[in-house]
Amino acid sequence: MSIIRDITLRAKKYLKSDEILLFIGARQAGKTTILKQIKKYLEKNNETAVYYLNLEDYEYLDLLNKTPKNIFKIFPIDKNKKNYIFIDEVQYLKNPSNFLKYLFDEYQGIVKLIVSGSSAFYLDKKFKDSLAGRKKIFYVSTLSFLEFLRFKNENNLSKKDLKKLSLTEKEKISIYYREFMIFGGYPRVVLASQENKGEILREIAFSYIKKDIYEAGIKQEEIFYKLFRILSSQIGGLFNALELSNTLGASKTAIDNYLYVMRKSFHIAFLTPFFKNTRKELTKMPKIYFYDLGLRNFFANNLKQFEERDDKGALLENAVFRQFRDFFEKDQLRFWRTTQKNEIDFILNEKDAFEVKVNANNFKKSKYKKFFELYPDIDLSIISIDKKENRHCGCKVFDVWEI
Repeated sequence: MSIIRDITLRAKKYLKSDEILLFIGARQAGKTTILKQIKKYLEKNNETAVYYLNLEDYEYLDLLNKTPKNIFKIFPIDKNKKNYIFIDEVQYLKNPSNFLKYLFDEYQGIVKLIVSGSSAFYLDKKFKDSLAGRKKIFYVSTLSFLEFLRFKNENNLSKKDLKKLSLTEKEKISIYYREFMIFGGYPRVVLASQENKGEILREIAFSYIKKDIYEAGIKQEEIFYKLFRILSSQIGGLFNALELSNTLGASKTAIDNYLYVMRKSFHIAFLTPFFKNTRKELTKMPKIYFYDLGLRNFFANNLKQFEERDDKGALLENAVFRQFRDFFEKDQLRFWRTTQKNEIDFILNEKDAFEVKVNANNFKKSKYKKFFELYPDIDLSIISIDKKENRHCGCKVFDVWEI
């Protein structure tokens, strides 16, 4: 039985609209499963006709590359019904935007398109038309922690208020979250046995990312993977593309291109700085995080348990980043750092600040004096794991799963 994803539930609200539903995200993140979940839901309605096509089939791909009209040679469209056409891996078309635009404009109200693509790379490179007003984009990440719990058959636990858990429930959540931080949220990895998780992460890293490399036209594959390894050691830190180019012996243009492909393939993300009052606050360099911690830990060559690690602080900070990004838009999240290296890990909506500490007792309020002077109206809280108290040094303390 397929476990329903949160994005599947959100997408159902748009099934009666004419908009093209476009699902994009990393390979193996679950896009095909989401399309099939929506397809199964629609098939229960006798008033609709439902069709499914995977463009990894080169025979169909060649047919549709000749003209969008050939879709009607593949499927017998019934003009007396609403026709839902699912197209998986739409990026393989030579001109996907023309294909989608034609069917939307010519068959609006008759044909509803629900499509997937393996990266945003193709939206920039192959979509000649923005499809403004014609599409609704859904970004498919690997599993959130609440979805992770459902994949672990903990449906009841996933529905609870994680700020109001019993002691037994909190102990269980703590164990699960540690696993989530080590192996991440790729569905296949979550469902695999403990001894097979590392091997599946290896397959994702070297088989599926290889497709991103090939399709992006990257020639220096070895440098691309070396860059992944370096970035995995720098999560939560500032990064400088020029320094990376010197380290790897590649041009800055090449490094910028590799970073672009990694970002558009939903493997890494940049967090930009927050500044408000003084220009000297601004650091131009962003911080870098991985969308999936399992993939990060694979490239860092470290799948040790949380308590055994030397990078607990950076790992927890990346987990917090991912937790925030599951619920908030990109522009809502920032970090603060001055030229004097005063720093706050996360600023949310310019109203709330968060500092990440594995042990909340290591938080020293005096260290953040400059921030309090500049932003007296922004509340600062601590995010930890297995908190011992609700407040420390006058600041609220949250467990990572509570945010």
